[in-house]
Amino acid sequence: MTLGNQDQNKKSFLRKFFLQKEVRGRKGEEKASFDLSEAHSDSSLQSLLSHQLSSPMPSGQVQSFKVFVATWNVGGKSPHSGLNLDDFVQVYDESDIYVLGFQEIVPLNAGNVLVAEDNEPASKWLSLINQSLNRSYSMASRGSKSALFSSLRFQKPSLRKVCKTFRTESARRLKTCNCVPMLERKYSKDCCVWPPAAPNVTEEYCSSEEDEDGLSSFVATEISTPASVNQMKYSLITGKQMVGIFVTVWVRKELVQHVSHLRISNVGRGILGCLGNKGCISVSMSFHQTSFCFVCSHLASGEKEGDELRRNLDVIEILKNTQFSRICKSPFIRVPEKIMEHDRVIWLGDLNYRIALSYSETRKLLEQHNRDALFDKDQLKIEREAGRVFWGWKEGKIYFAPTYKYSYNSDTYAGETIETQKKRRTPAWCDRILWHGDGIHQLSYVRGESRFSDHRPVFDKLTVDARR
Repeated sequence: MTLGNQDQNKKSFLRKFFLQKEVRGRKGEEKASFDLSEAHSDSSLQSLLSHQLSSPMPSGQVQSFKVFVATWNVGGKSPHSGLNLDDFVQVYDESDIYVLGFQEIVPLNAGNVLVAEDNEPASKWLSLINQSLNRSYSMASRGSKSALFSSLRFQKPSLRKVCKTFRTESARRLKTCNCVPMLERKYSKDCCVWPPAAPNVTEEYCSSEEDEDGLSSFVATEISTPASVNQMKYSLITGKQMVGIFVTVWVRKELVQHVSHLRISNVGRGILGCLGNKGCISVSMSFHQTSFCFVCSHLASGEKEGDELRRNLDVIEILKNTQFSRICKSPFIRVPEKIMEHDRVIWLGDLNYRIALSYSETRKLLEQHNRDALFDKDQLKIEREAGRVFWGWKEGKIYFAPTYKYSYNSDTYAGETIETQKKRRTPAWCDRILWHGDGIHQLSYVRGESRFSDHRPVFDKLTVDARR
């Protein structure tokens, strides 16, 4: 057999293989439906192809990155321009990725739930976060920031345009597929077969910014100029709101080029089991060659016996109903479409799990500083150990006091004074951060002490491995 014939047979066989290749199973398992006997009988050719098709693609180098995760229920209060978030984002200890989730950024009234959600607080939170993360950039444009807060009184903000202000990379680029697999690089001219696009996804999804991040209308173009963008240390990846839930992801500017396949999915679990006063926003993205999912949620409230089961159901329904669009064009890589298909998953939010004790019993243990006995009655701990929710997930050991419910602008729990008796709730660790997947290591798990809300914020510092 001549060398030219061997090359031709290789090309013919590879075309046949990739045309017949099919993807089966939700976990991305691939099976090739082909018969080697149909290929040319030349033993050297079969040996070569058998080795190439059965050997796994080489995993790239693994690098660790610092990820800072924060969750805060802000009690329906809009921030003022003088609110300093340096402690909230802990600027003294810089991270590579920031995942910041909020709950109740607007009051959960009928107008916000049923009519039109108010984007103004979300825009203000973004501006304040940017001031802390991009200190030099913010100082250079301080006058514009003041103009931003004053202009919000007269114009309804568009989260989409505000998000665009704080980006160093276009949203179009963040959504695109940048997969370049080994076999595709080697045989792209001979055998690369693109699969048909998903029926519910069009090319515009990857190239348009119309559906991105926000919902309405705001003018903040005076904040950003090409020169000031160059001064930014962190770039906004996404900022998404669903009624009172708001999640924003920031990445160190030089690392943004490694972010792709950005997708967002909302699940409402509030009124009628579907409205957005409760539920979650999930962000899926690829970072280098590793898939990440960040889930920011606000689960069912209530401290009556049995309310924990409603929270369990919220988690189950969120995992079941969250669906990310198929935007990856590579026939060799399956980008996750469900939460649990991702390599690394971080779940944050006001999970609302309470302590299965009376108010007086809880207060007694708090006064004794007996947090171990108190945590033994934590509903989330009980439900996880029973296998009813978050089975296989991890959470750092809690050394901090319950984060809910405080009197506003106070360090005392609501109900400890005559004036707050009607607002009394049993103190609880409502605000939590959990993770799933290998390659995640915790550095610290603490709470903040801001008196802005009736909740205390919670922070998790992690190192997360990503394949390069």
